[in-house]
Amino acid sequence: MTDGYFSFVLHSHLPYVISHGQWPHGMDWLNEAAAETYLPLVEIFRRAAGRREGRIGITFGVTPILAEQLADDRFKSSFVEYLDVKIAAAEENRDQFEKVDDGHKAVLAVMWRDFYRHQKRLFTEELDCDIPGALRKLQEQGAIEIITCAATHGYLPLLSRDECVRAQLKLGAATHRKHFGTDPAGTWLPECAYRPSYEWASPLADEGYGPTKPVTRKGVEQLVSEAGIKYFIVDSHLLKGGRAIGVYLDRFEALQKLWQQFEQTYKPREESEEYSPYLPYLVGDPGHQEPVAFFTRDPKSGLQVWSGEHGYPGDGTFLDFHKKHFPGGHRYWRVTSSKADLADKQEYEPGRVDEILENQTSHFVDLLAGILGEHRASTGGEGMITAPYDTELFGHWWFEGPQWLDKVLAKVAGSPDVEPTSCADFLERADPATVVGLPEGSWGEGGFHYIWLNDWNRWTWRHIYQCEDRMCEVARGLSEKSSEQTHRVACQLGRELLLLESSDWQFLISTWSARDYAEARVARHSENFDRLYEMFGRLERDGSTGDADWKFLEQCEQNDAVFDNLEPSLWLP
Repeated sequence: MTDGYFSFVLHSHLPYVISHGQWPHGMDWLNEAAAETYLPLVEIFRRAAGRREGRIGITFGVTPILAEQLADDRFKSSFVEYLDVKIAAAEENRDQFEKVDDGHKAVLAVMWRDFYRHQKRLFTEELDCDIPGALRKLQEQGAIEIITCAATHGYLPLLSRDECVRAQLKLGAATHRKHFGTDPAGTWLPECAYRPSYEWASPLADEGYGPTKPVTRKGVEQLVSEAGIKYFIVDSHLLKGGRAIGVYLDRFEALQKLWQQFEQTYKPREESEEYSPYLPYLVGDPGHQEPVAFFTRDPKSGLQVWSGEHGYPGDGTFLDFHKKHFPGGHRYWRVTSSKADLADKQEYEPGRVDEILENQTSHFVDLLAGILGEHRASTGGEGMITAPYDTELFGHWWFEGPQWLDKVLAKVAGSPDVEPTSCADFLERADPATVVGLPEGSWGEGGFHYIWLNDWNRWTWRHIYQCEDRMCEVARGLSEKSSEQTHRVACQLGRELLLLESSDWQFLISTWSARDYAEARVARHSENFDRLYEMFGRLERDGSTGDADWKFLEQCEQNDAVFDNLEPSLWLP
């Protein structure tokens, strides 16, 4: 008899980058993630589905804005070109290394050439250039569950109006149906950020942005329920208290400095043992809404995978993320140690990797079995380990991550103690009845909103809040008598607002990883919105506007061509 159940919950997301830059910031983010993460994982899931019938232990989140991009012909053509460039660069590297008798690096260059050739063949020949379609087939086979997210990954607790949270969630669910053919049972709250219902005032109220006096806001779970979604994921400190683990600190030096400022005043809630992270619970008031459940991130196994310094990815044998060879940007060095300078990195030795992965994955599956065994012994019942991670950790940040994942799935499939499942399946099995009140917070450092609202990025919320007010005004002003032209402008206003609301911009500003790019994107979408809003006003007032306005609208529609299913009525109360 199994001791309990297990599922990875992988959150796949990138902001909208098509037609917004190439390198170092823009389309190459999407191309890198597709080559290094999404395609390798699709291949691994297909392999795991061939090993056993039924669930393989993967609940796979795809944000609507990512699904829109992966289905876009502009991505497909750009991606093939990107793969060809990487293949050519590897061949050039090989020739260079052979000329200087560097045989080891020449062999590694061939490894990179073969890696990108394989991704190209998989993408163009086996998957017909359709990554969302490949995931949909895996779901239809019963191997994985696909969940959704807010449409553009807006940071829901800080959006100024319930209408805007609702629009993010409802459009997210509709876009999921468009690409994957089913209603999503679950959603990933962006940054695992949650806010209960209370009298909320804007954090920028003193500047006149957002509600300046407290207004009753619905809890995020109420709006999740209105979107027809049954569950979401939270970090462990929201359920149990204690210090938030955080998931990004190891990767970004600027974030470490920002956190040091905040840490001086940070006081975690007292930790409680009343509730278990290995069971789902209900949140909110089931008497006034369809019940919404939540699963909790497992803190014991999570750090083993997340931490670049203390966890599996930090092993000195693995490929180093930062040191690259140009032209081409291929990597030829290993981590060596977490403290090693780039100049001290030693050459990568792929032949040493498999033994390390075998040991790590055996340790991880034994850890899962131990946790579930302890839960059964203490409660007498079955529990489930929920293991949420950013998908891009596997392959992009941690090159060996897909191989690690493949081995874990194989070992879990053969384990007598751990049964692979999905969140929706276990929710149906557990049928929770206990209602828990969750506090406000996220999985960011400090467990609150600090990464997404601080002195570095506060200015972005001025633009967001002003545009949110105006979008709701536009939605209320439309009627059956409004012209088709006016409706068209209102739709593009909605797209520009959604892209402006992406939480990526605040994150990139806080981490300094692409600060200039993020600031430019906020400015671009805010300016687009403002000009379209003026155009909308002229159409409503005068019934017409100039040729320059129509050319500008067409340019916006081409550059930001997402969510063809969007309706301005999403922003109605």
